[in-house]
Parts: sequence; structure tokens; C-alpha cells
Amino acid sequence: MEKFIIEGGIPLSGEVTPSGNKNAALPLLAACLLTDEPVILHNVPYIRDVQTMRALLESLGVSIDEIGDHTWRVQAKEVRPADLDPDICRRIRASILLAGPMTARTGELHLPPPGGDVIGRRRVDTHLLALKKMGAEVEYDRTFHFHAHGLHGADILLDEASVTATENAIMACVTARGSSVIRNAASEPHIQELCHFLNTLGAHVYHIGSNTLKVDGVERLHGGEFTIGPDYLEVISHVGAAVVTKGSIRVRNAGVKYLDMIRLVMGRLGVIWNVDGEDIIVPKEQPLCIESDLGGMVPEISVMPWPAFPTDLMSISIVIATQSNGMVLFHDWMYPSRMYFTDKLVGMGAKIVMCDPHRCIVQGPSQLYCEKMESPDIRAGMALVLAALSAQGKSQIRNIGQIDRGYESIDTKLAAMGAHIQRLREE
Repeated sequence: MEKFIIEGGIPLSGEVTPSGNKNAALPLLAACLLTDEPVILHNVPYIRDVQTMRALLESLGVSIDEIGDHTWRVQAKEVRPADLDPDICRRIRASILLAGPMTARTGELHLPPPGGDVIGRRRVDTHLLALKKMGAEVEYDRTFHFHAHGLHGADILLDEASVTATENAIMACVTARGSSVIRNAASEPHIQELCHFLNTLGAHVYHIGSNTLKVDGVERLHGGEFTIGPDYLEVISHVGAAVVTKGSIRVRNAGVKYLDMIRLVMGRLGVIWNVDGEDIIVPKEQPLCIESDLGGMVPEISVMPWPAFPTDLMSISIVIATQSNGMVLFHDWMYPSRMYFTDKLVGMGAKIVMCDPHRCIVQGPSQLYCEKMESPDIRAGMALVLAALSAQGKSQIRNIGQIDRGYESIDTKLAAMGAHIQRLREE
């Protein structure tokens, strides 16, 4: 076990380059199962979740070689529907992404229940409904058993705009017989990347970025090469770190085209940044004043499916709000445990009232003070890092393996911008 020791109150300065998008890397690696030819992936993030996905793929017979800095050569020449290790599957939610490509490629998969962050129930029914619509049979006896004698195209209406269910449906459709339509599809940047990636391998996916995708099935996919885009969640984490420490940084290759809604919502918290090509510059002088609704009403920041504000940035936004002047209501209807970490912020001096498991009110600004804490999940863990960077004194954050699941060398990147952060092994 490792922990962070963070001395707060030190403004960040300098520049940082975000790693590849974790939420793109995972489905792209799973999609490599659809072809027996080699695939080259660039900008693969070195994080725990990606390494876990690698272990799962290798247990299915996939060959993976690191042929350069953050570059992998992946070849699923011969794959087998092996019994996957339940302990490995429990480490990440993304193990469910094997269902679509393996059912399409081999017609069989035995998948233990997926794991991941403990932020409330995360149903998989939508995945099963999509695959059944295409002719798959699914049984469950504490393990999911997928069987199919060739998938066929279908008109698939997802009962929720689930990101991973959309990804599974896309991967299942690209080599199915005939054409498919996926309605109520999620359209996050990582889903768009998956579609573009599959098209480079010979797939025919249309209307990318919309909530209605059309897929014409092809007989087979070939190999190819693709570069994973920047992780916009990491980008905004660095923005938040600069803001709460009253620093100024440049984030290089920030994936500016995906930040419009996030910029709009952050503006309501009094956060601004400038765009310089593909970089964003966070100035030291920030308004940090919460923008009231018409008539001086308390504003609400609520998560919604893309292109609205993403749930994964709720924790970061709450910490930023503790340093902004005014009152704001946060509402995350997706996950009932997303906001439970706020008790740690209250212990640091934040003025936060939990209304119910899905909503909290933040009154800022508050001086935060050092505290000993434990990271409950990836996003809350990163939010606690921001709080510690802002706080007076030295904070301790344990269970940082959770943070390492989604952020590559975050302590090294922050230290390069002046943060006083140490990674220590627990006694």
C-alpha cells in the first residue's frame, strides 16, 4: 500500500501534458479482439486499469508487446473463451467490454461479474439486451455466459444511454451480418474514438458523435494504427489543481474540441481559461465567484449524458466550489455514492450540506485544513488530492492505488509544476 503526503498552499506553475484517455484505451484494447491482424496503439496510458485489461486480454490468448514509449502492438491471432480470473474482473468495470467483441469473434464468453469504483449500483442489463437483440443467448449463475452462432444486425434501442453498453453494441455490430441501428447511444469522446478506430480497421460506422449510430456489418476487420486522444478528465483535474492553489499553468494537447460544455459549467463556478491552439492556459487571476441563476437563485450543476456535463467531473467541481464565493447545488442522479466523499471535505473545513445521496449544497469560499484521508474511488481520490493541495498543512491520502487506476504518475506531474507531494509506502 502507498500513500501521498501533500503540503498545501503552494501555487502551481509550469506546464503539463495529459496522458491518453483511460476510457478510450479500455474499449480500444477490447476491440482488438475483433481482428486477427496486428494493431498498433499509441499514447496508451500507463495506469492500473489498462494493465488489468491487458492481463484479461492475455488470458484470452492475445499477444501484447510494448514496442515504444506508450506504444503497444496488440494481436489477437488466436483467441479462446477461457475462464477469466474473477479477481481480475472485479478490479475494473471495463471487463464487461469483452462481452461484445468475444461474442462476435468466438461466439462464447464466460465472464465473472465486473467490478470497479464503489459509487452505487451499475447495472449491466443494457449490455445483455443489446446482445440478445442481435441473436446472442445470455445465462447468469454468478457468472455471465454468452453464446451465439453468428450475430445479425438489428435495430437496437438502448434502455439507457450507457457508455459501456453503447461500446459493446458497436463492437458486436461491426462484424455482424447485415446493418444495425443503435438508438439512444451515448456519444462521449471515447465512444467517438472507438468508432473512428474501428473504421480505420475496416468497419463501417456512421453518424459518429450522434445518439443514433448506423453500422453496416463487414465480414472481417484488418489491422491498423491509432493514437489515443488526451484524457479530458485529467485535463480538468490539472485545471482544478491550478485554480485551487491560485497558480497558473499550461495544459498541452488538451483536446480542446471536447471541452466546450465543461468550460461553460466551470465558468459558473468562476473558473476561466484561455485557448492557444490545442493548449489551454489557466491564468493565476480567477473570478472564483459562483454565478447565480436569474433573480439571485441558487444555481444547480447537474450531470447529464454527453455533450452535457459528465458525472466523472462532479467530485473535482465540488472541491473547486469550496474555493469559490457563493452557494451552489450539485446533483448527480446517476450514482448514489458519488458524493459520500464530501464528509472528508467537511472534516477539512468545507461548508457542505448533503441533501440526500444524490445532492449536496456547497457554500464557499472555505479555508481548508490538512487531514488524514483515504481515497474511496478514482475521481473522489483525485478530488481529495486537489483539496490537499489547497489546504493549510500536510495532508495524508491513503489507498492511492485507486487514483493510480485512472491517473498516470499524477504525483510526478504535479511535482513538476511545484506541488509538494510525496509518494510513500505504508509501514
